[in-house]
Amino acid sequence: MRAGAARRADRPDTGEESEGAGSELFRELARMVAALAEVRGLRSFALPYPGLAQRALDRTVMHCLDVGEAPPRSLPELWEWCRTKPAGDPLFAVPAPLVTPGATLVHPVGRMPTRSCLEVASHGPGGGVAAHAGALLSDLEARCGTGERYRQCRSFLARHPVVHRQNRFGPGWSKAVWSRVKDLYGPLPESLLVDGDFLRCSSCGLPALPRDRAVPVPAPSAIDTDIWCEGEECPRDDPPELIREPDQTWILRRSLRTFLALPYRTEEAALDALDRAGIDHEPVSGPLSAFRLRGTGAAIVDIQVYDRLQPSLLAAHLTDSASLADRTFVVVPDALAGRRGYRGAFTDALPALLRDRLTLTTPVDLVPDLGRGRGEEKDDA
Repeated sequence: MRAGAARRADRPDTGEESEGAGSELFRELARMVAALAEVRGLRSFALPYPGLAQRALDRTVMHCLDVGEAPPRSLPELWEWCRTKPAGDPLFAVPAPLVTPGATLVHPVGRMPTRSCLEVASHGPGGGVAAHAGALLSDLEARCGTGERYRQCRSFLARHPVVHRQNRFGPGWSKAVWSRVKDLYGPLPESLLVDGDFLRCSSCGLPALPRDRAVPVPAPSAIDTDIWCEGEECPRDDPPELIREPDQTWILRRSLRTFLALPYRTEEAALDALDRAGIDHEPVSGPLSAFRLRGTGAAIVDIQVYDRLQPSLLAAHLTDSASLADRTFVVVPDALAGRRGYRGAFTDALPALLRDRLTLTTPVDLVPDLGRGRGEEKDDA
């Protein structure tokens, strides 16, 4: 799980440099889970296994033999390990500053890749799932030709992770936008269907699954623990929406659902806060959720919006980024920033040279933090 050598000499000790074979195996399994869920679905574990799955299984067996643990005997058993063995399990021993010890790669209820899995799979060379989302958006931006067309298409994707046939005849539907983005959608995979129907989270709009696949929508008293959705952090005040006719439904690619649709609510909240405060901004070209503030003088000030569960991996991503401004405000959901240890883990994982340039904030705190940042610049002057 190495974040690259660009600023390694100045990087604090987060445990990444001392990670062992188990930690590297955890990342390889994360990439296997992410790829297998996307390419093969979760119900086709028949031999011969896909190459990446066979390699991951072989490596897991060898690692287990090295550490004296009974190895998994098949790919289904390895998938179950990814559901029950967290990052902090002695088999992996991923350094706690890098990934929260309780994070698993497969969700215990949904039996699908967790958000932490996709973040781990995006860490290191190649950028994994997050880089795939960025590549899709970069290609879309090039095809759109103008910034305005791209912003319309990007907004559509973020607001419509699931599209039903009836949406195409509803108010506000744009044939021009749909013609540019429809190749980023596909049919609903069998792994997301429950007794032939599809469930969508009433909060984030992303796919949902019950613990008991034979009961599409549990009783309200059971929805706290018996429903999984891709957002994972959503309140369970309301049961998921039941969508019939799944053959008439299209779903956005998983990488875009996770790294575009999920952060979009935070992005809208942050922009609303800037607008209410009268702070001018403009979108930064590229796949990132990034905006440049106007009227900041000689300094270039950006905001970038993320929704990442693992703060140290977010810090590593930003450390290796080539798109940092003189000052960048990293906006994450209020609920995440309020978690115990989240802000500290993010800051500790940053090289010292970047700690004055990167500020972790939320939509609620963004404007006050911008004000403090301007005050600090004046004091320095």
